[in-house]
Parts: sequence; C-alpha cells; structure tokens
Amino acid sequence: QVQLVESGGGLVQAGGSLRLSCAASGRTFSYDMGWYRQAPGKEREFVATIRGSWNGGSTFYADSVKGRVTISRDNAKNTVVLQMNSLKPEDTAIYYCNLRRGNVDYWGQGTQVTVSS
Repeated sequence: QVQLVESGGGLVQAGGSLRLSCAASGRTFSYDMGWYRQAPGKEREFVATIRGSWNGGSTFYADSVKGRVTISRDNAKNTVVLQMNSLKPEDTAIYYCNLRRGNVDYWGQGTQVTVSS
C-alpha cells in the first residue's frame, strides 16, 4: 500500500517562502505525483504535478501559482518537494500530496500552510 507523509507546512508572512516535502513508501518515480490544497469551505484544488519518469517527468502548475512554486523529485529519497515563494494570504490551505497509479489516487494526511497578511 502506498503511504504518503507531508511535512514543511507552517506560518509565514506574505511574501515569504515554504518548502513542502512528501515522503513516500517505496519507489515513486514511475508515477505521476502532485500537490493539491484545500482551504476551509472550498473544494480541493490542483496546485502542481510532476509526471512519472515513463511519461517524461514534465511539470504542470495551476495558473494561480505559476512563477511562484516549483515541484521537483528527489528519487534517491523517494520525496517530492514543492518550493513555494512569494506566498500570499490566499495560499492558506491544507496542502496534500497525491500519487496516481492507474486510476487510483493516493493521498497523504496534509500539512497546514498559513500565510498572514
């Protein structure tokens, strides 16, 4: 069973940076992985995805975060990282790590990101 554990969330002032990490059980480089977020009272929304190595490893970003975040893999450590810069209050949410294997999505427990104005 795939297990995903997020870390790196916290409280940061607007304009600051955070580095979120997703640690996964087993090797994950073959699969698409990404980050989603959910703010109180809102639906979970896509933030960024990095495709599996078999599919080219391309990255994709939501328009709301383009230019401010970078998703990357550290295959040796089985981790996916989301570097977030120039944070805005509207980035406040619980951030979830996602892995897609076939038509099945796996999720971590989430890590809270709070951006103060």
